[in-house]
Amino acid sequence: MDLKDIIKNHALEFLPAKSLLRFTGVCRDWKLDIKTPFFAHKQSYSFRGISGFFYQSNAGPPLFISINPNAYGVPDPSLKFLPEPVDIRASSNGLLCCQGRDGYKAYYICNPVTRKWTKLPKPNADHGHDPAIVLIFEPSLLNFVAEYKLVCAFPSVDFDNGYEFEIYSSREESWRVSGEIFFSKSTLLPRSGVHVNDIVYWLALNGQILVFDLKMERAQQLNRGYGTLGMMDGKLCSTYSQPPTLVVRTLCNAYTNTMAMGSNVEPWVMKHQITLPAPMSSGTGYGLKSRSVVFGSGNVIMFRGGGKMHVYDIKTKEIQCVCDELNSSGRLVSHVNSLVEL
Repeated sequence: MDLKDIIKNHALEFLPAKSLLRFTGVCRDWKLDIKTPFFAHKQSYSFRGISGFFYQSNAGPPLFISINPNAYGVPDPSLKFLPEPVDIRASSNGLLCCQGRDGYKAYYICNPVTRKWTKLPKPNADHGHDPAIVLIFEPSLLNFVAEYKLVCAFPSVDFDNGYEFEIYSSREESWRVSGEIFFSKSTLLPRSGVHVNDIVYWLALNGQILVFDLKMERAQQLNRGYGTLGMMDGKLCSTYSQPPTLVVRTLCNAYTNTMAMGSNVEPWVMKHQITLPAPMSSGTGYGLKSRSVVFGSGNVIMFRGGGKMHVYDIKTKEIQCVCDELNSSGRLVSHVNSLVEL
């Protein structure tokens, strides 16, 4: 077996989609292999790295901010391949959840790399104008077609200060309102939701965290929440700026510390405390503020400073400026450059 075959059989699946599309020009064998559904399935399972971010202002079309423009990209960042203008709501391992602006504001699931999409049926409940929705897609070697779920926490119309939960399953192709109702005077931050190990978390304005266990369909509240929620090493993490550092804490035991009532045990443990090099952490030019972090998950932290957006790679410890500072009222979701099939 020569080097070309070794690369084709054992390395290509670990590369991002944009690089793979370029490699279709290497030879006919590579092109035929990369274009097969089986290869797309392997690549979507093997490649999980954060490749960039979709950003959308309140009125404008989406745009894509690549961490590495040579390696990561999408052919149509504005998502014009969808049948109507949309608002991006959530993302998970290469899939985007978007919501139409017309009629009943239908949800769409799409892969912006392949431009394949599917329109979901109308939900049973009113999710509101800015839904607290989370997309859950975990690639599996056993599933050749993407199986995913959507979970939306929405204010109950029947109970004051109550939150209900509606779940969509691609396997069932239907929505279902859970029987669980959680009572709280806290207001959820609709764009804060994350999914970790069958548990969905949302931040509230008062710093608490609403927790919904998908398997048990039980909700609870976790106190002492910190900054931006994400996932690192299979655990819920919270990333925030504490000038001149970036701090990452992880939830030490998701079940015990989120589902137990009245626990006084500190649920968070320190994972990273990153001191930024000058002039990034200085009081002029690139000074951190208390709410500088906009994303923290995987090996990537994105934060604002000095009128720019910066990305810190936890593995390489490198910092790069990726764009001018974004409007804080816009929506930002991460993207994995995947060939996942819908």
